[in-house]
Amino acid sequence: MVKPIVYGAIGGGVAVAVAVIVLFAFHPATQQYALTVDPRTEMVMGVGNVVRVYVQNTGSSPLTNVKVDYGTSSEPALPILNPGEKQIFSPPAGTKMITVTNDQGVTVMKSISDSMQ
Repeated sequence: MVKPIVYGAIGGGVAVAVAVIVLFAFHPATQQYALTVDPRTEMVMGVGNVVRVYVQNTGSSPLTNVKVDYGTSSEPALPILNPGEKQIFSPPAGTKMITVTNDQGVTVMKSISDSMQ
């Protein structure tokens, strides 16, 4: 009666060990400082098409002093953008390019016109 319990415990332990090894072996390493910038054209009822820019911290550490620049104007700097956090911005009409920078040296430039496709 004791043998099936022992074998079950050993089998369960091996399964957990294999799962942990596979998780670490195939999980991509997350960069410490990274962000994505995603301009999108969205339909807003009663308004029509509007451009929104989604800025997300995709790194493993907080980003500080995040600046969103439209070329002719800019947003007030975000003091901190935590890992996984996303902010939405509405660029002024006619904006062609957006540049997002931060104190950690990450710079992302995106064409707003790419979102119109």
